Amino acid sequence: MASTHVDKTPHDAIMLAQSPARDREIESIQALIRNCAAVGIPSIKYNLNLLGVVRTERTPGRGDATNSTWRLKEAHPNPPLTRAGRVDADMYWERITYFLERVIPVADEYKIRMACHPHDPGMPPEGYQGVVCVLGTVDGLKRFITIKESPYHGLNFCQGTVSEMLYDPGKEIFDVIRYFGIRKKIFNVHFRNIRGHRNDFQEVYPDEGDVDFVKALQVYVEVGYPYLLMPDHVPQAPNDPDGLQSFAFCYGYIRALLQAAEQAA
Repeated sequence: MASTHVDKTPHDAIMLAQSPARDREIESIQALIRNCAAVGIPSIKYNLNLLGVVRTERTPGRGDATNSTWRLKEAHPNPPLTRAGRVDADMYWERITYFLERVIPVADEYKIRMACHPHDPGMPPEGYQGVVCVLGTVDGLKRFITIKESPYHGLNFCQGTVSEMLYDPGKEIFDVIRYFGIRKKIFNVHFRNIRGHRNDFQEVYPDEGDVDFVKALQVYVEVGYPYLLMPDHVPQAPNDPDGLQSFAFCYGYIRALLQAAEQAA
């Protein structure tokens, strides 16, 4: 059965559209932007999520590790609604637009890049737990970046999450990177791999997934991406319950790819 992990956030009213609390919480985000500018922090990663990260039971991975997994066919057939109730696509877009119209002008003024994380994972078009996840498709992300035109409005491009949206990520992901990269809408990258495809995948080590990370890095170079590549979710093992060894492996793998790319250039 599926379990829902909801991000802990003090800004629930923004996505629940609770007024006047929504406006007060947006004001706190505006203040955060000003504070980041004052201390030299150039970018803020955030999400506009109601479900959190939804997964089914973990599955065996390499060695004694287990992988975070989502298999829609094994998910709860009639999951309960969240406290948000039913949120259709129009309602969700209204809430996103309301937020962006009030936050992005402040980001523009203070030159702080606002990097939004996509919905993880992509859900059926009719939604899940009563919520239609509009940022769980590539088309949804394309619409998102056009809502408020600004060089400071873009994505925390979670390559793993975007791969989870695709039916053939090993072939499709590169053109998706190009689409957002050419438009300078990628503000940071969660450099994570999966095995599988939309509605049925495992999160795996970067060297064993369906996406060729060497080629992916070459595409980031091609589009002139200038910011961070970072690990994200990692497999877990009994002797590494916090995933620290897995993260160390991922950091080393990414650093080696960067060095190889630098030498090739």
